[in-house]
Amino acid sequence: MQQQTSLLFGIHLHQPVDNFEWVIDLAVKSCYAPFFEVMSRYPEFKFSVHCSGWLMEQIQKNHSKLYNTIQELAQKGSIEFFSAGYYEPILSVIPPKDRTTQIKMLNKSIQNQFKQKPKGLWLTERVWESSIIPNLSSAGIKYSVIDDYHFECAGFNREDLDGYYMTEEGGEKLALFPISKKLRYALPFLSVKSAIEAIKSFNTKEDSTAIIFDDAEKFGMWPGTHEWVYDKGWLESFVTTVIADKEIQTQHYEEYFKQQKPRGIAYLPNVSYAEMGEWSLGADDALSLENLKKEMGVERYEAEGVKFLKGGIWKNFFVKYAESNRLHKRMLELSSARASLKNKDFDTLLYKLQTNDALWHGVFGGLYLPNLRDNAYKFLIEAEKIRYNGKNHIELDQNEMDGHPKIKAVTPQYLFRFDGALGGQLIEFDIFKKGYNWQNSLTRKKELYHQKILNPQPITQAPQQTDGIDTIHSASLEIDASMRDALIYDWYNKNSLIDHITDDSFTIESFRECNFRELGDFANQAFKTSFTQEKINFRRDGGLYLEQKYNSTLDKSYFIRNNGFDFMLDFKTTLEKPLQYALEFNLHFADYENLLINEQSVDKSTKIENIKKVTLLDTHTQKRITIALNTSFTLYFYKLETLSQSEKGFDLTTQAISLALVVPFEKSFDIIGKVKVK
Repeated sequence: MQQQTSLLFGIHLHQPVDNFEWVIDLAVKSCYAPFFEVMSRYPEFKFSVHCSGWLMEQIQKNHSKLYNTIQELAQKGSIEFFSAGYYEPILSVIPPKDRTTQIKMLNKSIQNQFKQKPKGLWLTERVWESSIIPNLSSAGIKYSVIDDYHFECAGFNREDLDGYYMTEEGGEKLALFPISKKLRYALPFLSVKSAIEAIKSFNTKEDSTAIIFDDAEKFGMWPGTHEWVYDKGWLESFVTTVIADKEIQTQHYEEYFKQQKPRGIAYLPNVSYAEMGEWSLGADDALSLENLKKEMGVERYEAEGVKFLKGGIWKNFFVKYAESNRLHKRMLELSSARASLKNKDFDTLLYKLQTNDALWHGVFGGLYLPNLRDNAYKFLIEAEKIRYNGKNHIELDQNEMDGHPKIKAVTPQYLFRFDGALGGQLIEFDIFKKGYNWQNSLTRKKELYHQKILNPQPITQAPQQTDGIDTIHSASLEIDASMRDALIYDWYNKNSLIDHITDDSFTIESFRECNFRELGDFANQAFKTSFTQEKINFRRDGGLYLEQKYNSTLDKSYFIRNNGFDFMLDFKTTLEKPLQYALEFNLHFADYENLLINEQSVDKSTKIENIKKVTLLDTHTQKRITIALNTSFTLYFYKLETLSQSEKGFDLTTQAISLALVVPFEKSFDIIGKVKVK
């Protein structure tokens, strides 16, 4: 009897929760619908599918033809469904009780819709930590899929990764299937002939299997793939060739798991796929890692270096981005409150907040996309509205684990959070009615891919792929020299009510470029914190630094009102010299095209002299935010933009309006101000 290679073929479908409707429609039209339409003609081809719960809801509701095709394939036995967290969380970063609940939610949904009880689990972003094993086990999961890279990081050789391995945590067992990098780069990018050869290369033992489980978007949504996969017939040719080939047998993971013994036992480190490890590093460390790989050479790195040269772990994103950490720790806070509330609507909002997309940034999107952060805060704010139910309340927390308190002030309409670790600054500014956070700004940070702009390489003609099409990873990027001016890095976090003590170096240009002279230590340092239900106070005994340190003290007090808050600033210094105080706000809006400042359209940057208040009209929430002082000031403002890589080049995205209220002083100042929403 001729020896066969088992092909375990799986696809993963996911879109961020509450993503733009047009994006879902595009994914269905360009990718999901044509994929399943082709597969429906060949029900004998067995394959596996993971679709996040929210996305399947959208498909069932808005794309009935596609949904019916998926159901028919399931009924015919073509599809094995994999589970995961219902709203696609990274399991290792949500509380254990929520992991189990979210998996069971998707299990139940699959059982109800497709009459299957999932045994396999798609690991979101392939982020592996062994601590999740007991939760998977309690949800009925027997096996999961992760990259062969995970095994190589633990010292395994790639040629031994042609079957599954067993692992355990505290005696709870789980089987792990290593996804082949070779196949991920072959399907669907190489010709059908080369793809088949890649599959057959695993035909080394009687029980060898070729394992592929990858993003469905590669089959039609990635640039150039729709024409290749459907218009030129790659998928249909691939499926029919596999079916006709007597040396390949398509199987479900469950079949292989039941029929074959494990290759052995494996204990893997905390790791995700290789690129994710690089992205989670700081830009300089990521560049060093890249250079080390180049020194080692591609062949040597692939052969042995991968075992020793690794990037960071996924949770480094909470270290790298304060904005990500803040969302994550607020989620943990809400999860802790869940048991005492016993409210199903609250639970659903919490689980939606746990979706992974807004918490990290690689090459494309993620945390850098304001709409994804806006959606996350919408779930958070709506959950907080249920939690506090119209109360007036002020409380302290240390959820962000930096050793410094955060103060949360809640009114029936708004929620404010202030950070003692960073100058008593405003770090959250929520309106309950609209589920919107005006403080959802993003600090401009150095990223590894900025090297392509800072140190551009000579343009060379990329070699044409002669055996298929290029993957997204090899696509060339268009670099515009003007992008260099957009690369600005902030040395402090872009919150609000930031205190700058400066001089005449503070101009609209130096404010935007973040290179004005900072004389004090109040913009990003810790303040002592105290509060009552009537007053929140932050104080720092710091200094101004010129030829020597001049002792200085800043006292900041907040008084919460139903429609905003009042504040008092009291500054004293031993330095006798005319200076400038700049009070900085960074406020985030959903519609910058129609935003008005003092009834005028917003330009890139502007200076307005001798005013006592500034009013911002937000057309998204239909609210006016007014910031007023008891003294005249000069207003500087500019659009705070981040430059991130996209599929076609780089995207410049407005993240906030940066405002500086500048007041001249000598030795001391006492300022009374208001932030009012109407």
